[in-house]
Amino acid sequence: MKLLVFDKTDRLLSMAWRSGAQLYRRLGRVDATFGVASWAEAFAWIATHPDPIDELQYWGHGKWGAAFVAGSDVWTAHPDVPLQRDLERFRGQLAPNALIWFRTCETFGARAGIDFAERLADRMNARVAGHTHVIGLHQSGLHALSPGIAADWSATEGLVKGTPEYPERARRSAPWRPRTITCFANHIPDSWFSAGVVAR
Repeated sequence: MKLLVFDKTDRLLSMAWRSGAQLYRRLGRVDATFGVASWAEAFAWIATHPDPIDELQYWGHGKWGAAFVAGSDVWTAHPDVPLQRDLERFRGQLAPNALIWFRTCETFGARAGIDFAERLADRMNARVAGHTHVIGLHQSGLHALSPGIAADWSATEGLVKGTPEYPERARRSAPWRPRTITCFANHIPDSWFSAGVVAR
């Protein structure tokens, strides 16, 4: 089963995300979609699906090492206790080789983004994917990795201002940027997954 969750609270973008989710559903790219106002609401809905989950996409806002719902409800490498409980339940629902894909701005960018990606892949025992750039129609800096694999992208990728430890501004996506797809694409090339097993 493939699920798509989007932030329904953003006045400017929720309509676009809702329309895109409906299109993905009609095209058979996902089996079900749901707009949410919190991570608790998202995981409560996810828990209603008894079939193993092969893929979860989240469409919303992000920042380095974080994905947000409603602007302030945040999923990071060190989630709060309620979200930790939700993640444990969610982990039990995941199919082997499942994918968690954050279609959000910058979530995998800078040092915090790499830390988030590596910790999440290991914790969920799942493949994870996300972006290092500000995304829109074009979605640049798409990287993915599997459990036990070190991220192979630079912590400076996509940064315009600041350092990997203290990022300030990310580059906007464009067709010529690295690892770019569009919002209409729904496939991550196998070669875009990080290679090289490490002990973490």
